[in-house]
Amino acid sequence: MIRYYLVIAIQGYCLYHIYKNRKPYYWYFLVFFIPIVGPIIYFITNIYNKRDAEKIQNEIVSIINPTKRIRDLEKTLEFSDTYANRIALADAYVDNGDMPNAIHNYKHTLNDIDQNDLYARQRLVLCYFQLEDYVGVAECAEKIINKSLFKGSKQQFCYGLALRELGQVDKAEEQLKQIDRPYSNYNERLELAKFYLANSRVSEAKELLEEISSESGHMTKPNRRIYKNTVNEVERLLKTL
Repeated sequence: MIRYYLVIAIQGYCLYHIYKNRKPYYWYFLVFFIPIVGPIIYFITNIYNKRDAEKIQNEIVSIINPTKRIRDLEKTLEFSDTYANRIALADAYVDNGDMPNAIHNYKHTLNDIDQNDLYARQRLVLCYFQLEDYVGVAECAEKIINKSLFKGSKQQFCYGLALRELGQVDKAEEQLKQIDRPYSNYNERLELAKFYLANSRVSEAKELLEEISSESGHMTKPNRRIYKNTVNEVERLLKTL
């Protein structure tokens, strides 16, 4: 059984590596349809070198047994309670879907006044949003709202949605409109269109939906796959207007 999951993990890693590095499409067929030989060939010719071997091994182990990574990081933190070690543990909790423990560790790093708190606060915004703690989202976002990296970010989008849920409609629109950028942020712009519709601003919603629909005709093939459901939702809404 362990061998089976190991093969699946290696195959999944190779497919992800192909996609991430935009390798030729024939690699997809080789890796997917020849489950053992294909991934081995791809691994040897495209990924493996001695310097990266340990890193790849750790990633595969994390896929098979994600809690092992957390246990290892907890032991490392016990041995050396540093900012970097605690951030690494918090990130691992996020990857494992454990937002409360992630929040606890990110907040702990804020006590270290010698460190830049931007990363931890960015992550806290996303964690609170996952928990639908919109007050927490707003409180954290307002600590970094003046940072240049905040504008147009996922954190700003979450902040806008949180303000909407908290009934602060005007402030929510102010944040969400800054995510409206042509040929990008398709999911976020769809949510902005829905925001307009919810507030009886049909003409603005229709204009934005039509822009996204028009832009979808110029998407690259990878983006068409990624945003397929978003574009379908856009077209469905347009038919209702």
